[in-house]
Amino acid sequence: MKTQRKNISLIIILNLLLALSGLTAGCSNEHKADQPAKVSEPSKTITITDCIGRNVTIPAHPQRIACLCPESGHALALFGQGDKIVAGVGGMQRDLLLVEMYPHIKKVPVPKNSGVINIEELAKCEPDIAFVKSDTAHNQAEVDKMNKSGIPFLVIEFNNMKEQQAAMTMIAKALGTANQAQKYNQYYQRCLERVEEKIAAIPEKDRIRVYHSVNEATRTVTRGTLPADWIQAAGAKNVALDQELKLFEGKYYASLEQILLWDPEYILVNDPNVVEYIMNHEHWRSLQAVKSMRVLALPNGISRWGHFSSLETPLAVIWTAQTLYPDKFTDIDMVVETKYFYKEFFRLDLNDATVQKILSSEGMRVSKN
Repeated sequence: MKTQRKNISLIIILNLLLALSGLTAGCSNEHKADQPAKVSEPSKTITITDCIGRNVTIPAHPQRIACLCPESGHALALFGQGDKIVAGVGGMQRDLLLVEMYPHIKKVPVPKNSGVINIEELAKCEPDIAFVKSDTAHNQAEVDKMNKSGIPFLVIEFNNMKEQQAAMTMIAKALGTANQAQKYNQYYQRCLERVEEKIAAIPEKDRIRVYHSVNEATRTVTRGTLPADWIQAAGAKNVALDQELKLFEGKYYASLEQILLWDPEYILVNDPNVVEYIMNHEHWRSLQAVKSMRVLALPNGISRWGHFSSLETPLAVIWTAQTLYPDKFTDIDMVVETKYFYKEFFRLDLNDATVQKILSSEGMRVSKN
């Protein structure tokens, strides 16, 4: 009898255990069924084709960026990414409006000097990516250093307005700000179209003759450069184009004798100190541009408008066209246009006093010397 009771008890216990195990398994399966299917993580790297056609794999969301050319620093500011700059170049640190936007730029390391990168100094900055100019990409020793460091780098190069817009698209893809680049490029094109509509009917013989001075009185630009392209778009006749210029360390110079023979109607310079030099130096006094007080400094905002690396090129085109042909541009207020540009693209609310400083190019950039 006792044995029978024991057997019954064992059977009951076993049945209970089986029931419990079934419940447990059911709960386990139910829990798994409720869990969402595992979604694969988005790619942590992307491949970018830079301005010279290199395919470069970079982090999908770079947080630490070395700007080893000024145009990249200006682009990061335009795209609202300036806080990610961990290394820069000296020129960026002299642009006062840029430093006002991102004060830390004044103190970031400058690991590139005279075309040579101090790779140890750059490595200390721990950048996710670096932006460099084409001079670095064409210097095998510099390329070898960068490759050995393991820091992925993108080359920025543009020699005309179309290439500049393409470069902005490339930079934006690397930063994940493609929509902002598209908006900038659309504004750029609208500016060119607005100017072209007003100057198209001006005969070639009636176009204003201009000499453009870059940093130094006799340094100028040649065909195949961004300044040459936008000056033409502004309706000016660049007197230095297709002339015999002296090439020295990658820069083009005219002789004073050549400039006197060209006798331009306007001289546009990108440094106020050069305006003062030309206006007050006796060797330049015979020029009609000097006599008529038409030696003018290009405006200076985030950078010097119209400079090789400037992103304010569309503003340079409008300002120059209006300066040369004021009767055709009476509907454009450069104060309004300037405020719109910096608000729309750099998120800056500029007051009238600051705009006047920009348009006069006074006090916006620290001199190199």
